[in-house]
Amino acid sequence: MDSPSNFRPRRDQSNFSFESVRDYFWDSLKTLVSDRIMPLLPVPASASGQGSSSASASAYKDKAAPRMNPSAAPLMFLPYRSKARAWQRVLQLAPFVLVLGFFAFVFSHFVYRSAPKRETLNRASDIYTEEAFLSTYGLTKQDLAGLLPAPRQLGQEKASLVMLVRNSELNDALKSIRMMEDRFNHHYRYPWTFLNDEPFTPEFINYTTGMASGKTQYGLIEKDQWSIPTHIDQEKVQKNMEEMVSKNVIYAGSMSYRHMCRYNSGFFYRHPLLAEYDWYWRVEPGVEYFCDLQYDPFTFLKDHNKVYGFVMSMYEYDVTISSLWDHTKDFIRDHPEYLAADNSLDFFVDGHSPSREGDTEIDGKYNLCHFWSNFEIADLRFWRSKAYTDYFEYLDKQGGFFYERWGDAPIHSLAAGLFLPKSQIHHFGDIGYRHPPYSRCPQDEESHTSGRCYCSRKEHFDDDGYSCLPRWWKVAGQSFGSGIKKQD
Repeated sequence: MDSPSNFRPRRDQSNFSFESVRDYFWDSLKTLVSDRIMPLLPVPASASGQGSSSASASAYKDKAAPRMNPSAAPLMFLPYRSKARAWQRVLQLAPFVLVLGFFAFVFSHFVYRSAPKRETLNRASDIYTEEAFLSTYGLTKQDLAGLLPAPRQLGQEKASLVMLVRNSELNDALKSIRMMEDRFNHHYRYPWTFLNDEPFTPEFINYTTGMASGKTQYGLIEKDQWSIPTHIDQEKVQKNMEEMVSKNVIYAGSMSYRHMCRYNSGFFYRHPLLAEYDWYWRVEPGVEYFCDLQYDPFTFLKDHNKVYGFVMSMYEYDVTISSLWDHTKDFIRDHPEYLAADNSLDFFVDGHSPSREGDTEIDGKYNLCHFWSNFEIADLRFWRSKAYTDYFEYLDKQGGFFYERWGDAPIHSLAAGLFLPKSQIHHFGDIGYRHPPYSRCPQDEESHTSGRCYCSRKEHFDDDGYSCLPRWWKVAGQSFGSGIKKQD
């Protein structure tokens, strides 16, 4: 046990730092030299010449002579009385040297064992990219996403961008994602939800995950939601399809198109991946967005008590929905409680007035106008409502998705236009958009002089002869950016 004179108090570990460790080892080294090594060395000759050698030795043995400061001169220059005495000191220091060497060997051994192998280093140039890394270890970006925290959403709403897409449409999907991210979503990082009637391929998942700024999720459509219901007469379906093909009706011979329209009409919002969201923005593969969106449209709709938003409106092909209006009138007659006052009936029936409180039916001839649903930003809670659920299930029993070729656009439009007040439907006139073969471009000067939009104001569908927007302006007014096309 150390004597009281050699006792040193334990250092305060609460103030542990690099500087405290450095000072501790430096003090220990000086103590080692002064207490252990210096007593083994001969006393230097007196600089003043006073005193005899025997007196100096006696004083040294009694520790009466002052010790040399180790920092005063290097140890290698200290004089020795004889070579034998020097070798004796070397042998006495040898154990300390061996112990230090042993610890240095052990430390270097563990460092070597933990270092990358040469073959690993040789492959370093092949795995520095994320794609090569994933390929080397047989992983996908979705696997990697499961190991890393999901990108932090910056937008404030419970919303998702939704795309119904096939694996074969990867390039068109990436085009839409890139434009949506550049124009809007990189500021908000809203999640992307991809839906498909077949499992997504690793290639599709890897590329779309890499392109998106927010979380990505991939859903498989249930078979009964993408197939012909049992109550449908398939012979009648085939006969009607052949007749429509003979009339050159677009998509007349496509069964997958009919499945898509039925799914978008009554099932997409029921997918478990969308259960946590209140809002969605429908994004189609191969579309273009021409303008930076400098606000959050989900927040805009919520704050202004809006439920449904669109950008383009047009006429539907009569032959594809020949019985839809009559079935809709029958449904309203059975459920007049769903008819909203001050709705958009005057938009669907020329010369008609909006429904009023207490109305129990609708009449007049449908003018075929609808909101083009390949772009829509809407409240999922409306589609989940009892009014819309009853409406879809009623229509689904009539078989018009297969006997004719009912589209989701007129069904969404009629439901929103009849079950909601007109004030809860919004036209995004400030958004530039293209879905082949049509496009629209904001007509105000500021959107173009500020650089917010890059599109030709001459290529503008709002006032085209096939557009229904002039009818909408008449009953609901114009929003910012809409209007008659102008010259660039």
